[in-house]
Amino acid sequence: MTAVATATAEGPGRTAATGPGTAPRRAGPLLLGVRHHGPGSARGVRAVLEARRPAAVLIEGPAEADALAALAGEEDMRPPVALLAHAVDDPGRAAFWPMAEFSPEWVALRWALDRGAAVRFVDLPAAHTLAAADPTWDDGEDEVAGGGPRIDPVAELAAAAGYEDAERWWEDVVELRGDGDPAAPFEALAEAMGALREAYGHGGHPRDLVREAHMRLRLRDARKEFGDDVAVVCGAWHVPALARRTTVAADRALLKGLPKVRTETTWVPWTHRRLARRSGYGAGIEAPGWYGHLFTAPDRPVERWMTKVAGLLRAEDHPVSPAHVIEAVRLAETLAALRGRPLPGLDETTDAVRAVLCDGSDVPLDLVRDRLVVGDVLGRVPDTAPAVPLERDLARRRRTLRLKPEAQERTLELDLRKETDGERSRLLHRLRLLGVGWGEPAAGRTGTGTFRETWRLRWEPELHVRVAEAGVWGTTVEAAATAKAEAGARGAAGLTDITALAEHCLLAGLADALPVVMRALADRAALDTDVAHLAQALPALARALRYGDVRGTGTEALADVAAGLAERICVGLPPACAEAGADAAAALRERIDDVHQALGLLPEAAGLADRWADVVRRIAHHDRVPGLLRGRAARILLDDGRISDDEAAPLMSRALSPGTTPPDAAAWIEGFVGGASGGGLLLVHDERLLALVDSWLASVPAAAFTDVLPLLRRTFSAYEPAVRRTLGELVARGPRSGGQDRPAPGATPGFAAGLDRERADGVLPLLHLILGTEARV
Repeated sequence: MTAVATATAEGPGRTAATGPGTAPRRAGPLLLGVRHHGPGSARGVRAVLEARRPAAVLIEGPAEADALAALAGEEDMRPPVALLAHAVDDPGRAAFWPMAEFSPEWVALRWALDRGAAVRFVDLPAAHTLAAADPTWDDGEDEVAGGGPRIDPVAELAAAAGYEDAERWWEDVVELRGDGDPAAPFEALAEAMGALREAYGHGGHPRDLVREAHMRLRLRDARKEFGDDVAVVCGAWHVPALARRTTVAADRALLKGLPKVRTETTWVPWTHRRLARRSGYGAGIEAPGWYGHLFTAPDRPVERWMTKVAGLLRAEDHPVSPAHVIEAVRLAETLAALRGRPLPGLDETTDAVRAVLCDGSDVPLDLVRDRLVVGDVLGRVPDTAPAVPLERDLARRRRTLRLKPEAQERTLELDLRKETDGERSRLLHRLRLLGVGWGEPAAGRTGTGTFRETWRLRWEPELHVRVAEAGVWGTTVEAAATAKAEAGARGAAGLTDITALAEHCLLAGLADALPVVMRALADRAALDTDVAHLAQALPALARALRYGDVRGTGTEALADVAAGLAERICVGLPPACAEAGADAAAALRERIDDVHQALGLLPEAAGLADRWADVVRRIAHHDRVPGLLRGRAARILLDDGRISDDEAAPLMSRALSPGTTPPDAAAWIEGFVGGASGGGLLLVHDERLLALVDSWLASVPAAAFTDVLPLLRRTFSAYEPAVRRTLGELVARGPRSGGQDRPAPGATPGFAAGLDRERADGVLPLLHLILGTEARV
């Protein structure tokens, strides 16, 4: 493969032409094969175009983008950006073509606009691409026609040159080239790719044949208009196919019968972080920030990079001096020389930064990688770019509320008593209802349902697709959210879904959707007979009733529904508890806690609170109810002051009596002092209850102890370490003896004043057995 040898043997700074600025001598159109998002390719493209000055520039990209090319020249356009195409009838079927400042396609586009040259996008139209089963226009074959695997052209060339790392080979040959003939790499790559295409055909990508047929047809059209004064900027893999002589009929035959959908295309902002992702819409560039630096640094790229790193570390309070920068540059250059590289690459600069600027630590180095090597650059597109009406309304609302899309995650604190913050909250909740996850609620300084909200905001490029999808519901954010809420109420699968939707409507301020949602809620509540479903639905209604007025939204219609649900829960809960098995009891305990908290939020519910207390009391005293639920009910009554400590002790004593099976008694304890209810502190401060638990545990038969232990460990392991330590200290003192009714001076109620050494010594034989030591006298 002589072309590969030629391309790799010349190396950086060596060319096959006569000198700098020499344009390719090949007759016909100028074919510039590039690597997408390669700064070296971008510099070469700019230099060759400046030397050749073609009348037209053809760029690999969807053909529909011709109408959008002029927007790239506007002042408000700032890369990284991407061409977005989506199916009109199915906006979720979309594809992106990202471009960064260092992308050869972007450089070619801007050069043509600045010089007045014609611009054409020549790749297969998005109408065909999106009509395929896979929008990436790849049929998923893993092998080429000859039986070999798919090939990576760059990896093949790197292997032929003796490199194990394809990225390092590309950096040495293209990205880190010195001054020389900018056309030489394009000629060498074209020859090398021609040899690869002869050996591997389409290389495992049969769809490329269809794309290349369309490119050739577009190239023929351009030559009819401009002659050979045409430049084509495309992936180097396609250059041999574009140079090959074929007939118009043969190319059209490849395109005949392709599926097609109606599409819309526009520019959208992109991010460096998204460029760095290999999945989804990412371009798979590991270091976009580094590539951008190589492209924009006019000279001394290593020195300028180390200065950037030093500035970042200083801003984060890391001690970095000019001497550190000088030493880091020297180390990077030395490493490059030892490794046989023409200039320090990302590996050498990273090693130097770690050793000199970060004192060998990866912690500050991770900051450098995140902020500089990748970066949080977010592009910008002009307002004149095509957009669906919903996106235009969202942009208008963002400007009014001073909410700026940012690539880096930030926290937003809202005070709902302020008009602007209230509007921001409503906008973010409406977007969440529409599936546009720009913001996610987060735990803030106060809990849910207060005058404050905390949000985590981060704008991702694919949210433009989510906005386009939501555009089917309406032309404004409010109208679209209202329409989707109404449709969701009509098609909700369960009562819980409707109550959650009702709460969301109140948070989002969708007053017009509430009547529809409330009718669906009332109808579903009347038909649902499962008390667990009713109990699961009540908390959302209670929150809405309690906190809806904070946002100025009326909640009167919810009160009757909530009261009706509560009444039905009070009637149906005791029978449901009596029939519950072990798994059902665990679920019902959560429902009981939810209902108890929800009833505490309902306004003017004193009578309902008394009714609920009677229900809980019935559960606590019902022998057929599982111990887990009886214990939880007893704890609720104690916490609410419905029973005193003196009344709680007999309930526990009865639950832990010899007539109760050990597993049921352990379940009662779990219900009473388990979970996040502060049961550990209750036992610390009321040692009569702790003494009852301790006495019961000591009386459990050995045969049943192994069954009880996992339940108790699950209960007590949820306590804070300090609580467990205090309980251990109390139990270690042992119970009082001698029939004392009152504790001795300095003693804790229910326990002796000091340790019972005789009891403590009883564990020594077992410890010696475990440790294999002899007991000491």
